[in-house]
Amino acid sequence: MRTFSGIDDLKANVGEEIGVSDWLEVTQDVINAFADATGDHQWIHVDPEKAASTPFGGTIAHGLYTLSIGPKLSYDMYTVDGVAFALNYGYDKVRFPSPLPVGSKLRMRVTVSSVDDVAGGAQVKFTQTFEREGGDKPVCVAEQLVRFFAG
Repeated sequence: MRTFSGIDDLKANVGEEIGVSDWLEVTQDVINAFADATGDHQWIHVDPEKAASTPFGGTIAHGLYTLSIGPKLSYDMYTVDGVAFALNYGYDKVRFPSPLPVGSKLRMRVTVSSVDDVAGGAQVKFTQTFEREGGDKPVCVAEQLVRFFAG
């Protein structure tokens, strides 16, 4: 776990990789629960029998599932002390270069890409790169924006 001691410490680490999360197994039960929560029951995600005939050979995770698991993986990788609170401000760029087959293991790398002053604190851009175990390219690359407010 990496601990940053405030906004200045984040600024001092622009361009640095924070770390890599542990692997997380992506199960059909988790994908079905995500489909239920979002109402996205597209068959490529929830029908293993039908999805078996696709080039993927089975069901694949929703791209937005991959993106939404970022906070869970981040919480185990880093924390920022010396701030009152942080808010997810959004994403600049999100891409899904390859599928995430159900049954795969997923992990995330995070880099501090930029830190810009905003009223009351700073906006930090974290580049999140989601990798599939054994995959040759990322399943998702996203530029997350987080606003940290001074304590």
